[in-house]
Amino acid sequence: MLLGTWNLENLYRPGGPYGPHDKAAYEAKLAALASVITALDPLLLGVQEVGDPDALADLTGLLGGDWYTALSAHPDGRGIRVGFLSRTELRVVADTAGFPAPLRPVQSDDSGATEAAAGRGFLAVATDTGAGELTVAVAHLKSKLLSYPGNRFLPHDEGERARYGAYALYRRTAEATALRALADELLAGEGRARDVAVLGDLNDEVLAATTQLLLGPPGSEIGTPGYDHPDQGDAVRLWDVAPLIPADRRYSRIDSGRRELIDHVLVSHHLAHRVTKAGTGLPTEPPPHLPSIGQDPADRRNTPGSDHAPVWIRVA
Repeated sequence: MLLGTWNLENLYRPGGPYGPHDKAAYEAKLAALASVITALDPLLLGVQEVGDPDALADLTGLLGGDWYTALSAHPDGRGIRVGFLSRTELRVVADTAGFPAPLRPVQSDDSGATEAAAGRGFLAVATDTGAGELTVAVAHLKSKLLSYPGNRFLPHDEGERARYGAYALYRRTAEATALRALADELLAGEGRARDVAVLGDLNDEVLAATTQLLLGPPGSEIGTPGYDHPDQGDAVRLWDVAPLIPADRRYSRIDSGRRELIDHVLVSHHLAHRVTKAGTGLPTEPPPHLPSIGQDPADRRNTPGSDHAPVWIRVA
C-alpha cells in the first residue's frame, strides 16, 4: 500500500479572498492536483490547506473510483484545515487542537496575546487496509512564513522580524508537543504491534527541534546502529522515513531557491520495518520540479497545482 501526505496549497473555490480569481484558474488547479493523485494512487493521503470542503469534493470528483474523505473541524483563521483522502472507509478517532496539560499558552504577538491551542487541528483516522487496522494522524504546524500586524509580510525592522520569528517558533513547538501527545494516545505503548503513522506539513526539517520532538525516545533512528536492535523504546517511538528517501529527492518545497524537506511521514515500529520505499513527487518521474516560493503567498494565487511535493511511503 502507498501512504502519503500532500499540502494542496490554498484549496479554495474561486471568488473568495484566498482562492483563484476565476473559474478557469480554479479548474486548472484541480486538474493539476487530480493528475498527481491519480498517478500516485495512494491508499490513504493526508492533505493540508483545504480551505473549502466543497473544493475537496470537487477534487475527489475528478478522481476515478470510490474515495472517502475526512476533514478536521478545527480550521485556522483563513479557513484552511487538514484532512484525508482514502480508498477505504475512514473512522475518525481524534480531532483536537488543544495543548496538553501542563503546557501553558504561548505568546503570539507584541501585544502579549497568547494562544492555548494549535492554529489548525490534528485529525486522526482509522481504516481497515485488508491486512489489519491502520491509524494515521495528519497535522499542519505553524508556518515558518512570518506575518506581521496589519497583514504585512515584511517587518518594520529586524527587531520585529526576530520577535515574530520567536512567536512563530513558540507556537510551532507547542503544536509539535500537542501532536506528540496525540501520537502517544494512538500508540498506547503498543508501537511494536500497531500500525500507526503521523504525517503532514511540519514546517520544519528533519533535524529541527520541533520535528525531533515527535520521535519519542532517541537513539534508534533509521540509519543509526540502534535501528536494528530492539529495545523498550520501540513501543512508543516514531521513525521519520526521511533517510529512506533518495538524496536527490529529499525535498518537498523550495524556499527562496533552497530545497527543504518540511513534509514528513513518521511511523510506528510495526510499520517502520515494512517500509519498502519512500519518496517525494511521483515514483515513476524525475525528482519534483517545484517553484521557488517567496515571502508573499498571494503571488501564487492563480497558479495550478501546489508549491509542495507529496511525500509518500510504500509498505509491504
